[in-house]
Amino acid sequence: MRERRRAAATREILDAAEAHIVENGPAALSLRAVARDLGMTVQALYHYFPSRDALVTSLVTKAYDDLAEAVRTAVDSAADDSDTPGLVVAAEGYRRWAIAHPERFQLLYGTPLRYYTAPVDGPTTQAVRRMSAIFQRELFGGFTTEQLAAADTPALSPSFRAFLEQLPPDGLGDLPPPATSLLLSAWGQMHGQVVLEVFGHTSFLGDHQAEVFRLSILNLLRDVHRRIPDADAGCAGLRVRGTA
Repeated sequence: MRERRRAAATREILDAAEAHIVENGPAALSLRAVARDLGMTVQALYHYFPSRDALVTSLVTKAYDDLAEAVRTAVDSAADDSDTPGLVVAAEGYRRWAIAHPERFQLLYGTPLRYYTAPVDGPTTQAVRRMSAIFQRELFGGFTTEQLAAADTPALSPSFRAFLEQLPPDGLGDLPPPATSLLLSAWGQMHGQVVLEVFGHTSFLGDHQAEVFRLSILNLLRDVHRRIPDADAGCAGLRVRGTA
């Protein structure tokens, strides 16, 4: 019973903190402000979150989890007979969540909060890895490790290759370095376009923003897949559907 009450109170605090961010922006977040919104004392709030950093870490983790769930749901809900590549479906799920939750997206990817540092390899890192795994699967599904290792990319410097090779295996470290560099580049292009839209820099496109985004991701996907060699002359079927 006590654990259920604690879990319910924790959810209530997180909901209030998210509402505060939506109304005032991430930079205005403080334990005092959240406690005031809930009619609690700061001392009572400390029983659930001993510091502002602990609260921010929980909020960031929850936002990443919700974003990853939106991406996963988009992919899982896609029709089996759809000609739209899975990466496009995932990217559009990512874009929709960001547009629907701009303040929480800003918490994740906007100006870093002053005096906050995420715990090394903590829950926020694990949440990012869960989302990254979806994009990795949709970008490279159907290709073998040998194909990914032979991807045509600009030469990697020895130090960068060594860095990629020592990444943890439960993250990007399970990819060959050329594939990791392609994934990071693709992520940067996709994410950058979403950031531009969320922060209003592509509003001049009006209702065409969704179409421009889809065309961009299709072009990105085709470029990445052109760089990955076929396993043999007869394995064109390994290409992800819709990208031939």
